[in-house]
Amino acid sequence: MHLLSIILIGIAANLDNLGISFSYGLRATKIPLTSNIVISVVSMGCAYLSIIAGNFISMFVSIAIANFVGGIIIIIIGIQCIINSLKLEKSPREIKVDSNYAHVIHQPDLADVNNDHVISLKESIFLGFALAINCLAMGLGAGITGVSPVLTTLSIGLFSLLSIWIGGHLGHKISGENMGKYSNIAAGILLILIGIYEIFI
Repeated sequence: MHLLSIILIGIAANLDNLGISFSYGLRATKIPLTSNIVISVVSMGCAYLSIIAGNFISMFVSIAIANFVGGIIIIIIGIQCIINSLKLEKSPREIKVDSNYAHVIHQPDLADVNNDHVISLKESIFLGFALAINCLAMGLGAGITGVSPVLTTLSIGLFSLLSIWIGGHLGHKISGENMGKYSNIAAGILLILIGIYEIFI
């Protein structure tokens, strides 16, 4: 039933959330419960669609091939996470400041548009899509391996809520910049392990 993969995907998909919420905690920027829920719902919606697409693709190939292809996709995403994190560590000042979703991952302040140190409902939608973009390909790969769309989506939503809540409360104790770097590396390693698990088990 891929239960272990479902849980691990839920964790891996939200390590960015943990790093960003730590960063917000350091900046005394609050993510209210309602905004946290909106972020979770946006992530769940994007994840569900990508997993469904992956499940559809898996209908046309054998289980063995589906697991292999899905596992390879997840491994590639994991390697990319690690590479991007190492690039960011070497040249952190090269990131351009604009409203692009992808840049919010490395510059969380971009989501707080009015700079009031509170992520409003409107801002949470923007932040939710920024975080969800990272797990679209992950969901596709997971869907190809045949995981349950509903259970995996619920796992991603649950861990989204937990990671943002935990990160916000502990942010004042941990360096947000370092946490962001390590969360990407940890996510990459975890995704590689999930991919290997899906291929061989």
